Order: sequence, then C-alpha cells, then structure tokens
Amino acid sequence: MYIKVTKSGPRQYVQLVEGYRGEDGKVRQRTIASLGRLEVVGEQVDSIIKGLQRVTGRESTASTQPPQPLDILFQPAKALGDSWVLDCVWRDLGFDRLDRALSASSKRKFSVEQLLKVMVFNRLCDPTSKLGISRWLERATVPGVDPEAVTHQRLLRAMDSLIKNRVQLDRAISSLLRPLIDTDLAVVFYDLTTVRAEGLAEQDEDVRKYGRSKDGGVRKQFVLGVVQTAEGLPIFHQVFDGNVAEVTTLKSSLEEVMSRFPIRRVVAVADRGLMSTHNLDELREIKTPSGEPLEFILAVPGRRYGEFTELLEPMQRNQFAKATDEALAETAWDGLRLVVAHNPKKAAEQTAERDAKIKALEDQADDWAEQLDAQDQGAKKRGRPLSDGGARAKFYHRVLENKLGNIIKVDMKSELFSYTVDRKARRLAELNDGKLLLVTNVPDLSPQEIVSRYKALADIERGFKVLKSELEIGPVHHRLPDRIRAHAQICFIALILHRVLRQRLKASGAGTSPERALEQLKSIQYHRVEIGGHQHSGITTLATEQQALLASLNAPKPPKVEQLSLV
Repeated sequence: MYIKVTKSGPRQYVQLVEGYRGEDGKVRQRTIASLGRLEVVGEQVDSIIKGLQRVTGRESTASTQPPQPLDILFQPAKALGDSWVLDCVWRDLGFDRLDRALSASSKRKFSVEQLLKVMVFNRLCDPTSKLGISRWLERATVPGVDPEAVTHQRLLRAMDSLIKNRVQLDRAISSLLRPLIDTDLAVVFYDLTTVRAEGLAEQDEDVRKYGRSKDGGVRKQFVLGVVQTAEGLPIFHQVFDGNVAEVTTLKSSLEEVMSRFPIRRVVAVADRGLMSTHNLDELREIKTPSGEPLEFILAVPGRRYGEFTELLEPMQRNQFAKATDEALAETAWDGLRLVVAHNPKKAAEQTAERDAKIKALEDQADDWAEQLDAQDQGAKKRGRPLSDGGARAKFYHRVLENKLGNIIKVDMKSELFSYTVDRKARRLAELNDGKLLLVTNVPDLSPQEIVSRYKALADIERGFKVLKSELEIGPVHHRLPDRIRAHAQICFIALILHRVLRQRLKASGAGTSPERALEQLKSIQYHRVEIGGHQHSGITTLATEQQALLASLNAPKPPKVEQLSLV
C-alpha cells in the first residue's frame, strides 16, 4: 500500500491505495480509504501515525524532546606521510631484516631494528635528542612501531647493541647495498669532516679531541670519514679521533671498502688534504679483490711542494699564459700522470688579491720603519712610542692573518724590525693561482675525464652539509666513545636513505629535494576521533602533489583505515 494524492477541481485529496493483480494478470489499483483534503491531513499527520502505531502494537519512536548533540572528541593528529615513505625505502633496501645482524635475542622484549628505524627516521623528519624522541612520537607515526615500546633506556640499549654487533651490522648493510654498486668499475670518493662534541669529562679511548675544525678554529670534536660512490650513495664511514692527521686515514678506509665489496676495478678520488708523498707510496701498494692495483685521483697541494715550480713554469709559459678559457695540460711526475687545469680568470683574481695584500703590508711596514727611524733621531710624537719588538709582533700577526707567512718572512730574532719577501715562494704561489693539480695512475681516462671525476667530489661535501644541517649530526652530547660511534652510525644510515630519496626524485624528474618532499608529505596525517562514544580513525585525503611525490618515490599510498577529509 502507498499514499496517493489526487485532484478534484482546485482541491487535492489524500488516499490510501492498494495495488493488486487482476484476473487478466494486469496490475490494478483500488482505493482503501480516503483520508481527506491534503491541507487538513497535514495538520493531523502526527495523530494518524500514532494511531496506526497503537493499533499495530508498535511503540512510538518519536521523542517530544529535541535531539541531543553528539559528543565529538578529536585526538591530536600525527604526521604519517614522511615516515611512511621512509619506511617504504627502508623495506626496499632490506633494512627491515637487520635484526638478524643485531643478534636479536628471545629474551629481549624489544626489537633493535625497530628502535634503530625510529632513531634514523627522527634524524630525517625532525632531528632531536634520544631523550626527545618520545616527545616526537607524540606527534608522529612510524609504521609498525608501538610508541609505548620506545623508551629512552631502550634507545640507549639499542645504540649499545649497534656497537656490540658492529662487525655483523656493517657486513649486513654492505651486502644490502652491494646490488646498487657496479662491481666492474666503481669510482669512490673519500673525504673527511669534523663534528663538534660537547662535554668536559675525559673517557678511556675518547674520540673527542681538540683539533682544527673544518668550520674554522680549534674545538673539541671527532672526525668522520665517508666513502661514497659516483652516484652519490654512501657505502662506508669511520669515526676517528678529533686530532687525527687526515693523510693517515685514507689507506685504512679504502682497504676496508674493498674488503666489503667485490669490485674488480676501483678508482679512488680524494681531496688535497689527504695527499702526501708517503700516502702515494702506500696507495700504490693497495690491491683490489681481483688483484689489480688500486687506481686513484688525488688533488695536489702544489703550494706545499717547491718541486712543482720546475713543472709549472713551462706549462705557464707555453700553454696557460695566453689562455682566455679554462685550459688543460699534462706531464709526468714521480712515475704518475700530473693533470693541470688552469682557470685564467680565477688566476688573475687570486694574483691581484695577493699583490694587494702584500703591498698593504709593505706600506704598513714602511710607515712603522719611518716612525722608528724618527724616534731614533729624537723626534717626539703624541702617544706611546713604538718599539722594534712591538712593530715586529704586530706585523707578524698581520702577515699570519692574511695567510702570507710562507711568502713574507719576519725576522723574529733580530733586535731591529725587519722582514723579507721570499720571491721563490711568491712565484710558486703565482704559478698555482687558478690551477687544479691532480696526480693519477689511471691510464685510460683523458685529462678532461680526470678533472670531471675530481669535480664530482663536491657531491660528498653536499653530503656533509646534509649531515650537519638536515640530519644535525652535531653537536654531540654523548660522552661514551661507543655511544658517539653509534650516533655516527645512525646518521650514516639516515644519509643512505636521504641519498636514495634523492636518486629516485632525480630519476623521476620530480624537480624537488628530499627535504622539500618530506616536508610536503608530512601533512599526510593520521587522525582519530570519538563520535558518540564510537572510535573512528583515518588519514588525510591526499592532494594531487602528494600523490605525484609518492609515485616519484616508488611508494604506494598509505592504507585507508577510514578516509577522512579535513576542511
């Protein structure tokens, strides 16, 4: 049965109509009851409904009270998108299987791999102290990790486990990275950086030592050495004492890399700070796993070796003197190839700057010499008189401030103020202006290719910048040497993930940086809300840009628990 409205002239009537099938099989209608005019029925509809409910024995569900508003309780949202992408990369690299290398024990009530993942993701998403990670988890979600299981003491125990099982962990990471490395030819770059350390307490075998910082000045620090491939993938790191000599670190690091990766041919590229004649002899003795000699490209600090004057003079005269664009030249030195790249514009600027500094110092020295001579002849002048010792000390400090101590020699033993300009040292400096000197034993690369390989070393410097600025590796407040090494290990793994993100973004043509991508994905959040006593959860609706980023990073969309849209 159903309600039907019919018309009779200007009026409308409400009828209760029943449908039935006649003897001929056709559907027909018949009126059961006429309820009256529409305008009258409208006023009595509530009483009609109640009467029908009464005669049928049904309770009335209508309430005379206005409906009560539902209690809605929103819980704090948690960032999900950035850690979701990192978790995808983590599993793609196989790092979710690192618990095996960390000697997971059945007695342990927590997973070291999960805690390691939390510490690594924190470095990339919102760097904070180990003590602050619990506060970070109050506003962030790490897939597969129960935040209640993450405590400060467990994080420290996980760090201790990293060092206790360091050999197994390093081997496991190396085996996971091995498919990403060309085993036929690998060009590896090696460089060092310094990381500031805090704390006054001294420890046995402390790596925190006072040394010259890469950022300038002398401070308490440790030194971090990193080896990466030509594609920008970090494959090895090592922590050294803060006062270590750079040249002593190269051989051990390269030998360790070759023992971990079965590479047939290795070309090592390193900066001028790692170059010494003793280093060259050691590098020539290193063999790759296939028995081939290690090949290397090293920058030469030409100003440090006077013997390069004889080599550079004919190059400057015959090939570089009239050059207007960058020029290349090659000669032999100590049984190796010496490749020289010359930039005439930069050379002119460096020479002019040095000449201006020397002239300013000579003019100052002449003024002081005249003042001293006048004082000796009895001339009076206001203020404190100048002494030879005072003039000598001030002049010496100014020479050092201008980094000209190897050219301007101040006679510190003479009773009178005097100095000399070392013409050979000045000429050697001029010959090195605008030049990049590279020594190599690589036989089959052209000079242009040698220079290009070396210039790619700048990418490792960008990696150090990421470590210091984005991952905030320092300052380090840990005091135990093994905790410092564990902190460096965590930051190194974070750098691996950062570089994999960069490779994927570059390959997809996304045109954005890992930092910017993670920041955009961070707004994908996990939400929980209680409505009328019922719990509901879900994630933010993905924007078009976020969907494109996930595709660029080879990451699927986060699973929908119950999709929520935010207005």
